[in-house]
Amino acid sequence: MPTESGSCATARQAKQKRKSHSLSIRRTNSSEQERSGLQREMLEGQDSKLPSSVRNTLLDLFGQIEREFENLYIENLELRREIDTLNERLTAEGQTVDGAELSKGQLKTKASHSTSQLSQKLKTTYKASTSKIVSSFKTTTSRAICQLVKEYIGHRDGIWDVSVTKTQPVVLGTASADHTALLWSIETGKCLVKYTGHAGSVNSIKFHPTEQVGLTASGDQTAHIWRYLVQLPAPQPTADCNQMSGEDEVEFSDKDEPDGDGDGSSDCPTIRTPLTTLKSHQGVVIAADWLVGGKQAVTASWDRTANLYDVETSELVHSLTGHDQELTHCCTHPTQRLVVTSSRDTTFRLWDFRDPSIHSVNVFQGHTDTVTSAVFTVGDNVVSGSDDRTVKVWDLKNMRSPIATIRTDSAVNRINVCVGQRIIALPHDNRQVRLFDMSGVRLARLPRSNRQGHRRMVCCSAWSEDHPTCNLFTCGFDRQAIGWNINIPALLQEK
Repeated sequence: MPTESGSCATARQAKQKRKSHSLSIRRTNSSEQERSGLQREMLEGQDSKLPSSVRNTLLDLFGQIEREFENLYIENLELRREIDTLNERLTAEGQTVDGAELSKGQLKTKASHSTSQLSQKLKTTYKASTSKIVSSFKTTTSRAICQLVKEYIGHRDGIWDVSVTKTQPVVLGTASADHTALLWSIETGKCLVKYTGHAGSVNSIKFHPTEQVGLTASGDQTAHIWRYLVQLPAPQPTADCNQMSGEDEVEFSDKDEPDGDGDGSSDCPTIRTPLTTLKSHQGVVIAADWLVGGKQAVTASWDRTANLYDVETSELVHSLTGHDQELTHCCTHPTQRLVVTSSRDTTFRLWDFRDPSIHSVNVFQGHTDTVTSAVFTVGDNVVSGSDDRTVKVWDLKNMRSPIATIRTDSAVNRINVCVGQRIIALPHDNRQVRLFDMSGVRLARLPRSNRQGHRRMVCCSAWSEDHPTCNLFTCGFDRQAIGWNINIPALLQEK
C-alpha cells in the first residue's frame, strides 16, 4: 500500500484547515450582517439634525466601508494561514537540505514576498474603495454649494463665449454661432441688446474696462467695436430652479434643447453697425480682448497670427507671428501690457509690450494637444487648458515646467479664474464644469441633475466676483447660458 509523503500530508492538512476556516467565516458573515442590520435600525431610530436623505446616504457609505474592510480582513486571514503553512513546509524541508540557517533564510524571503504582496493588495483595494466613496460624497455636497440661479435662452445656435461687463450696470454678454451677440439682464434673464453687425459666427465677446463698448470677434475675418446703452428692468420674483423634485442625472437628446424662438430676444433693441471694424486677418478671428486702458485691442486668428490694433484709428500696430498652427484664444493682463495667445501647435506664447520700443515673446511648451485657452491670474501666474485633458498652472518666471497640473477625463475648453478666490472653472466637452484651486485640488462639480446644467458641450465660463446674485456663468452648444451661485465659504470649507 503506497504511503503518503510528508509534504502531501502537510498540504492536505492545510486544505482541511482552510475549509473549516471558510465555514467559520461564512457563519461570522451571517452574524455580522444581522448585527449591522440591528446597528442601522438603532442609528436610524436616534434623533439627528441631518435630513433623512443625507442620513441614509451616509449610512449606506459607511456600510460600504465596513464591507470593504471586512473583505480585506478575511483575505488577510487567508494569506496569513497560507504563510504559516508555507513556513511549516519550509522548516521541514530545510532540516534535510541545508540546515537550520538555510531554512531561516528561505523562510524570511518567502514571508517577505508574501507580506509585500498583501501590503500592495491592501493599498490598492483601500485606495479604489475610498476614492469611489469620496467621489460619491462630493457629488452630493456639490449640489448644495453650486446652485443654478438663472438660464439665459434666446440664441438660435451654440454659444461660444460668455463675458460680464466691468462697468455699471453689470450685464452679461454672449457670443453665438447664430451671427449675433446678446446682452442680458443678470437678475431677470431678459435680453437687453442684440448686436447683428457680423456676417459670420461670433466667436468671442469682451467689454471695455471703463465704457459701455463691446468687442466681438467673428468668422467673417473681422473684429467689431460697438457701443451699447442699456437700462436694467426692475427684478421680478422668480421660482427657484433648485426646488424641482428628483436627484438622478438625466440624459437629454437634441429635441430637449431650449427653443430660441419664444424667448422675446427679437423684441430687444438691435445694433446693426459697429463703431470700428478691425480687419487685417486672412482667416477666422477666433478671439479678441482689450489691453489695459482700453486704447488698444488684440485679436487672434486661424491665419496663425495675432494682431495688435490702435482702437481710435483702427490701424494695425503689431502683427504677432510665430505660431505654427491656428490660434485658439488670446487674453490680456488686467494691469500690465502683456498678452498670451494659445494655439493648436500645443504651445502658448507670452507677448510683452511694456517697453514701447520692443516687444518680447516667450514660448510655453508642456501640452501634447491643442491649447484651447491661456489666461492670466494673480501675480505672475498663467493657467492653460488643453484638449490633452490637462490644465497647467505656470509661473511666468519659470517657463520650463508648470507648478501644478490638473488631469481630467475630458478635453478642456475656455477656462476662467476667479482672481480674488484663486478658483479655476473648467468647462468640458463632456458637459461637465469642474472647480479647482490653483494648487490643483478639486473643489466641486456643478450639478447636472434635476434637468439642470448643460445638455451639450460647455464652451466657456466667466466669473463675476462682485455680483451679489450669480458668481459664475457658463455657456454651451445647447444654445443657452447659465448663471450659478457659488457658495465660496462653503466651497473652501469643503476643501
